[in-house]
Amino acid sequence: MLTDHLLSLTVAAPFVAAVVLLLAPDLKGAAAKTVALMGAGASLLGALAVWINYDLSQGGLQLAEQYPLVPAYGISLHLAVDGWGVALLLLTGVIITTGVLATWTLEHREREFLVLLLVLVAGVYGVFVSQDLFVFFLFYEIAVLPMYLLIGIWGSEGKVERGGPLGFVWDKLNIGGREYSAMKLTLMLLAGSAAILVAMFAMFHAAGGKSFDFSVLQGFDYPEHTQLWAFVLLWFGFGSLGGVFPFHTWSPDGHAAAPTAVSMLHAGVLMKLGAFGVIRIGMMMLPDGAAYWVPYVGAVAVLNVVWGALSAMAQKDLKYIIAYSSVSHMGVVMLGAATLTADGWNGAIYQMVAHGMMTGLFFGLVGLVYHRAHSRWVPGMGGFAHAMPGVAAFFILAGLSSLGLPGLAGFVAEFLVFLGAWQSAHAWWAIPGIIGAFITAVYVLRVGRDVFFGQGPPATFHELSDAKGSEWAALVALGVCLIVLGVYPNVILEFIAQATSEYLPLVVKGAASGVAVLP
Repeated sequence: MLTDHLLSLTVAAPFVAAVVLLLAPDLKGAAAKTVALMGAGASLLGALAVWINYDLSQGGLQLAEQYPLVPAYGISLHLAVDGWGVALLLLTGVIITTGVLATWTLEHREREFLVLLLVLVAGVYGVFVSQDLFVFFLFYEIAVLPMYLLIGIWGSEGKVERGGPLGFVWDKLNIGGREYSAMKLTLMLLAGSAAILVAMFAMFHAAGGKSFDFSVLQGFDYPEHTQLWAFVLLWFGFGSLGGVFPFHTWSPDGHAAAPTAVSMLHAGVLMKLGAFGVIRIGMMMLPDGAAYWVPYVGAVAVLNVVWGALSAMAQKDLKYIIAYSSVSHMGVVMLGAATLTADGWNGAIYQMVAHGMMTGLFFGLVGLVYHRAHSRWVPGMGGFAHAMPGVAAFFILAGLSSLGLPGLAGFVAEFLVFLGAWQSAHAWWAIPGIIGAFITAVYVLRVGRDVFFGQGPPATFHELSDAKGSEWAALVALGVCLIVLGVYPNVILEFIAQATSEYLPLVVKGAASGVAVLP
């Protein structure tokens, strides 16, 4: 009985917890957080049950459920999971559970905060298992829109250094402030959503206007000109959430202003929705368009890798450093997707999971440092490891995964992506990708040294202390995941490879029979 409704229960668990919090206004403080943790934990258990019940020998879409919504337009709540979905559901479950644990110290309107956080993550789960494009888009919007309130109400204030001839604009717009960051994020992502909506309805109309089901839309041979312009819209629409250059500028501001749990979800899973949409909708449904534009997608991806890494190296605000690091690492995801090789695609999906765990740990740690030091300004810090040795150890662990140290999750993902790049028609992509990894090592090691090591913390920091209680649980869980995924990648890689082996030949075959690839 449970297996028959496993996916819907996993998606619904955080939403049900949100409804309970809404209908019980007396739930506050620890009680509200306990309800949220139960909802997040139930969804994590659901993701684990999906992982256990997925039959690798059979492959394909499994645990399917379908409930008609608008039969006249072929819209239904069609849920099913493939190997990619298994990996990404596990990622989402870990991040939301550790995110709730990491935000246990929140004391300002925590009930409303947790309601929005749980609704957001229900949308994320829905995206990864939806097999109906209309419902996919609805879940996508549910995952994105709560960010405005989460950042605008509970976000932190910060200032970005003025610079250049237009520096006076900084003060006028309050650049770095939470209202500015929330509005910028929302407007840019809504522009991307509008592009997705146009492409979505064009595909629906071209396919006969009878169904939004993936099986129908993916099996239709769209006209060449439709694929060319629709793919661009999907790449822009989903790519804006995935941090694709130059539509990435909302992301660092959003990361920097967001509270800890929101930053963890934002970088850990929300940005993955964008990359997932480009591959799952753009490339798989429009293979001719993908073949035509993929040289440009790959070129922009390597620009993402290097630009994001250089931008991170130039920052002095701890959150902005990690935020630009995410832009760089998401470039690795898009680079893997653009290779149209098995290793590249496996690496792209694996990088989503590895980066999600790593950046979730990073932002959890940054939140701890900010909560105790009341500052994110790296030049004013130093020697924090004397007062918070556990936080320092986990920061170095996350940093080593970020720079691709063998034995940690980041190495497996980057190795596969760079190998796929070398095997592709554009082998030169691997060179700037590796350069980006080198730059990452420079700024990660420098930040770790500047913040945590030295003679001791400056005298102005009186409240430094190591992690406590639930904070330890979040750090340990994410740290263990990084090690396990680095030492034994097959725990999810075999699921990812199973889906890739089924999907990639269809895309490559469709591309080969369509328009010529640009030189």
